[in-house]
Amino acid sequence: MRTRFLEVDTSKGYLLLLGLLGALLAAGLGAAWIMEHHGHHVTGMDNQIVWGLPHVFAVFLIVAASGALNVASIGSVFGKMPYKPLARLSGLLAIALLAGGLMILVLDLGRPDRLIVAMTTYNFKSIFAWNIFLYNGFFLIVAAYLWTLMDRTVSEHAGRVGLFAFVWRLILTTGTGSIFGFLIAREAYDAAIMAPLFIALSLVYGKAIFILVATGLFRGTGRELDTSLLSRLRVLLGTFIAAALLLTAAQHLTNLYAAEHLAAEMLILRDGGSITQAFWIGQILLGSLLPMWLLLNPAFRGNCGALLAACVLVILGGLATMYVTIIGGQSVPLELFPGMEISSSFFDGEVIHYAPSLPELGLGLGGGALALLVVLVGVRVLPFLPDALPSSAAADD
Repeated sequence: MRTRFLEVDTSKGYLLLLGLLGALLAAGLGAAWIMEHHGHHVTGMDNQIVWGLPHVFAVFLIVAASGALNVASIGSVFGKMPYKPLARLSGLLAIALLAGGLMILVLDLGRPDRLIVAMTTYNFKSIFAWNIFLYNGFFLIVAAYLWTLMDRTVSEHAGRVGLFAFVWRLILTTGTGSIFGFLIAREAYDAAIMAPLFIALSLVYGKAIFILVATGLFRGTGRELDTSLLSRLRVLLGTFIAAALLLTAAQHLTNLYAAEHLAAEMLILRDGGSITQAFWIGQILLGSLLPMWLLLNPAFRGNCGALLAACVLVILGGLATMYVTIIGGQSVPLELFPGMEISSSFFDGEVIHYAPSLPELGLGLGGGALALLVVLVGVRVLPFLPDALPSSAAADD
């Protein structure tokens, strides 16, 4: 049976959600104006912590954008027919999440016009210059992929373009992870494992957000969503969480073994206060172990509430992970002269403390709101959603 794709109707619930997200986006833009008008001294950032809470949200959304495309890749690249009806939504969500993340980064520059310099002057020894191409390329390639999925005249190219998009998103996430892996001055970073770790994290975050968005759209519009497909997504998400947890353990065990990284590890694992709490409670317990229990426990099989709860926990744990990675990595004192004692009045050897401000939170939430707004408007004006996804659509495994 051929799958029919239809736009979403405008309902009271749709308009209410649109208004709520619009208000959050307006609050985010207002927060960006406050930070630009008064200067970054109104935030918790300073000349020691230069990447704050907005970067936590931004990197989370950018990493999740790559993983959100995974559902489309499973259908087009790996030939799994049950996932193909959701490929359009998967591509739309990937573009939306990347747009939300980049909006935060641009507005946090203090002077967004400086982006022109980054787009016209390149230092190819900098991973940031590479990412200008990777992000723009992701927009173009996923847009082309959606075109092949939605236009029958070019549908024969969907498989090849989908494969290209799959490879590009792996490169993009590798580039994002390498931002941290290449920073040799920060003891908590400077590790090749950051690239594969970020790929695993992208699969976790993107899958969790996709499940929440797809379930919300299907239920909100009264469309049938196949429960067996949700079961497959449940197992995939649980497996990805286990893989990310394994790479996280390998990262910290390796750093504990290396003497030069011991101080940074002790700060994150034991002595970091809120950073240590974010790691053990947010990243490990709430973001990994509890979701795995909800997803892989046979007692919760077929329980949609447990699946959605696990996805929410994954997102909260993902934000905690980015907080530990970004804020925790900058809190470790710089080792300017290894093996030497340094004494001055400029915070040498001191652990840096950071307290996020309300404008930072507003900007981060505004980026997330933009991503969801793009999805809501997209499914309203173009046929991204199938009219139904009954159990028969998932007969082919």
